[in-house]
Amino acid sequence: MKGLILMLHFSAIASYMIFKKSLISLAIGGFGIGLTEFVMMGILPDLAKDFNITIPEAGHFISAYAIGVMIGAPILVMIAGNFPPKKILVALMMAFTVFNGLSIFAPSYELMMVTRLLSGLPHGAFFGVGAVVASRLVDKSKEASAVAMMLGGLTIANIFGIPLGTYVGHNISWRLTFAMVAFVGLLAITSIYFWMPNLEKRAKTNPLNDLRVFKNVEPWLILGITAIGTGGFFAWYSYVTPLLTEVSGFEDTGLTIVGILALAGLGMTFGNFAGGKLADVVSPAKATAVLLAIMGLCLLGVSFAAESQVLTLVMVFVTGFFAFSTASPIQMLMINASKGSEMLASAANQAGFNLGNAIGAFLGGLPIAAGLGYTSPEWVGAGLAYSGVVITLIILIRRNRNSKAAAV
Repeated sequence: MKGLILMLHFSAIASYMIFKKSLISLAIGGFGIGLTEFVMMGILPDLAKDFNITIPEAGHFISAYAIGVMIGAPILVMIAGNFPPKKILVALMMAFTVFNGLSIFAPSYELMMVTRLLSGLPHGAFFGVGAVVASRLVDKSKEASAVAMMLGGLTIANIFGIPLGTYVGHNISWRLTFAMVAFVGLLAITSIYFWMPNLEKRAKTNPLNDLRVFKNVEPWLILGITAIGTGGFFAWYSYVTPLLTEVSGFEDTGLTIVGILALAGLGMTFGNFAGGKLADVVSPAKATAVLLAIMGLCLLGVSFAAESQVLTLVMVFVTGFFAFSTASPIQMLMINASKGSEMLASAANQAGFNLGNAIGAFLGGLPIAAGLGYTSPEWVGAGLAYSGVVITLIILIRRNRNSKAAAV
């Protein structure tokens, strides 16, 4: 009997380690994606110098990547939907590694635009499929926490990978930065191959049938939360550097700014896991409403604290914390609202995050262009965040009304 108990105990430990490793493999992929997406903001001057273009022209590389995400997220999931999840994830990371590897050798602005667009294609599909896989690897009570662990790779990239990649790009070569990205991609391929269990593929269906999920109102409302509500974060983050240097008075040196952005990344990492825990305890919808509301308050706090360096550092951490705490609750909200088409809807939601990036950066820049200063984007961001709260409340009201109607 003791031997049987010991064997069962060992089996439980072994299965737990497999579960942990499988999520770590997803986090490694997330780390690589976060690195390639956000490091561009740090090495734009180096790319502009090498290609003999202006910094605004170099900013087109960021736009090209975002377009790639929005194109690739739904299309790649629809193409790969009938394959086992493990094979899909490996294939997506192989594409990620190859396309980022091509960026190392891009000889011109035009070809770099092409490689950046291609590099964005696997992004949304990987996070979309990965979120569904992560939720399947755990008990229902821990789904949001599992998704948060996968997204944790992206937030950790903001602490370690992006500062390192920016430093390498400035002091050695931006091409070596992309070599780092490709290396992380190889690590992700290897870890997924060896650590990810062979989950069953879903029943074979016509990929176009997945689109039927968007006949319902709720997935569109959730995409609205993603694109508008999280756009509040990007309204602040897109212009955080001039806010720090022009208003808060921090030195305009690479190490100073990188260090402060790493502090924001630390807040994002803790907030990401906290948001997942909250969504497991209450519900994804309630967690989303609460966290977006607090994020709006934080953005307003940033504008008032900007002239104090100490308060600014505190608000950078706190705002990063609450901004990224919404990531896994919103993702679980979409997964739960799209039964039967989870991967497509989850991937579309990732495209929504990139749309939020574009919306936040564009709207946040308008008051700056109007001469209202670098604290003005935070007011725009707060408005976007509270718009996301309103949409979430609409979802909660609709669900409450539907549950009452079903009970009659």
